[in-house]
Amino acid sequence: MTQKQQVIETMKNNGGYATFQQLNCMINFNAWKTKTPQASVRRIVQENDEFFRIKPGLWALTDFKKEVLRKFDIRENNKDSEDAFTHSYYQGMIVELGNMHNFSTYVPNQDKNRLFLEKRLFEITTETELPPFTYESITRRAKTVDVIWFNERKMPCRFYEVEHSTNISNSLDKFYELQDFRADFYIVADESRRRQFDSLMERSMYSQIVKYVKFFNYDNLVLQYERESFLAGMDRI
Repeated sequence: MTQKQQVIETMKNNGGYATFQQLNCMINFNAWKTKTPQASVRRIVQENDEFFRIKPGLWALTDFKKEVLRKFDIRENNKDSEDAFTHSYYQGMIVELGNMHNFSTYVPNQDKNRLFLEKRLFEITTETELPPFTYESITRRAKTVDVIWFNERKMPCRFYEVEHSTNISNSLDKFYELQDFRADFYIVADESRRRQFDSLMERSMYSQIVKYVKFFNYDNLVLQYERESFLAGMDRI
């Protein structure tokens, strides 16, 4: 069996799709005569028509396209369904990264039933409700943040907002109200929105939070997720 056939069979066995992280965990590389099999997998998937990209880091078999898109509730040429999947896809990555680092993780009630691959977000978060870490007037605002990581004392240490198509300033307003906590704030978005983020952060109204708020693009998030998932898998061996 060729390397490409191995990748195809692995995807078939996984329901017709896989992340690079899943492929690297499921494929037996013993017979691959290369020191960088993960790079070979990426090349095979990216350069052959048997595969198509759903999102960065997430690929599927072309022959399974309709089945896989239906599984993820993605309707072709339907922006709303594609935006909803994109938003929850990156939310799920952020949640799983928090879990890997042994933080408690939370997503808002309105997002709990959205999909991260084939799981609902509530299935991978550790907190079913927002921990009551401060006054109700502030937690009411925090409840709408896309992902929050909490430390062992149930105090927030990172706030994440995934900004795919909505107004970044709405997220910055939330961060402004939460600035008194010893926490980091992240806007997660496509690299094309960095200039918009930088422009907003120059406004005087955000001067008090500018050093706490960071921009993190989708591609770097995917790379971090793949790297840390691989290392977590190695620790379990």
